[in-house]
Amino acid sequence: MRIGMLTGGGDCPGLNAVIRAAVRKGIQHHGDEFIGFMEGWRGVIDDVTMPLTLETTSGILQKGGTILRSSRTNVKKVEGGFEKCLETIKRNKLDALIALGGDDTQSISLALSERGVKCVGVPKTIDNDLSGTDACFGFDTAVMIATEAVDRLHSTAESHNRVLVCEVMGRDAGWIAITSGIAGGADVVLVPEVPIDIEETCRLIKYRREHGKKFSIVVVAEGAKFPEGTVATHDESLDSFGHPRLSGIGQTLAEEIEKRTGYETRSVNLGHTQRGGTPTAYDRMLATRYGVAAIDLVHAGKFGQLVVLRGTQISSIPIADAIAKTRTVGQDLLDVLKSLQPLKDAV
Repeated sequence: MRIGMLTGGGDCPGLNAVIRAAVRKGIQHHGDEFIGFMEGWRGVIDDVTMPLTLETTSGILQKGGTILRSSRTNVKKVEGGFEKCLETIKRNKLDALIALGGDDTQSISLALSERGVKCVGVPKTIDNDLSGTDACFGFDTAVMIATEAVDRLHSTAESHNRVLVCEVMGRDAGWIAITSGIAGGADVVLVPEVPIDIEETCRLIKYRREHGKKFSIVVVAEGAKFPEGTVATHDESLDSFGHPRLSGIGQTLAEEIEKRTGYETRSVNLGHTQRGGTPTAYDRMLATRYGVAAIDLVHAGKFGQLVVLRGTQISSIPIADAIAKTRTVGQDLLDVLKSLQPLKDAV
């Protein structure tokens, strides 16, 4: 079979491991041929490709990013976009297309599936918020980076008796924030699932000061909101899928904390450092399993499906089900967080 592959949306550690695994099994077990589309759906629209062979995918397992590069190209917003994609797929005589990406990327996979293209999806979102799967590769690496940053912030915060606010990724779900926050021993963790209660935040910080701790760490997801429902953005621009460029909630929060408590407060935005670098062993393994499973779906003729992790087993669900809703942090983890914080009447 001739199979196309692409990586869409934001990059994350593990993409190359998926590509490598799919190519290895496809070539060595089925005699498949692979072509990679460059820069996500843009490469399909413009027919820009590179060969994916045992040679071109050798040595990429431990590398971050993606050898296919990526973009947030929305085929729906390009005039004649779907027609151009169909022409490219026909021109390259593809029997199947494997798309690595989150809900935006997979929304295009679904639309092409409805137009007769044999698509298989692989879940990729560093926020870990794609529905139907227990884990997305890249998330573990991002959490490790964020947790290490929180660990490092402890020493400088303590040295200066400061409050340090650490802003991490998480547009609609706070998986990175709550995991790295709890693992890093943060005093306050703020996620998009729960509106920011600035009075409660300041109460928790003051409580620690009154009980001998002269510094505080606050971890906040970039998509966390105040009760008014507004989010902090870099500017007024939107990407091709209509998402604002989130950035700045950490600084806004730091200013408000200092104003209300009088404690010197600084903010740190980890930004794209969470996406970079070599993937953890867990992410390499998960990504490899996903790549192998994608080829298995192709050869089983199970198209319009997304490979997912359920417990410890790899399976698949319809792409439509995966993108129907966002997977958010559950009440169980929120309860764990509350259990580590003093009650409001604590003395």
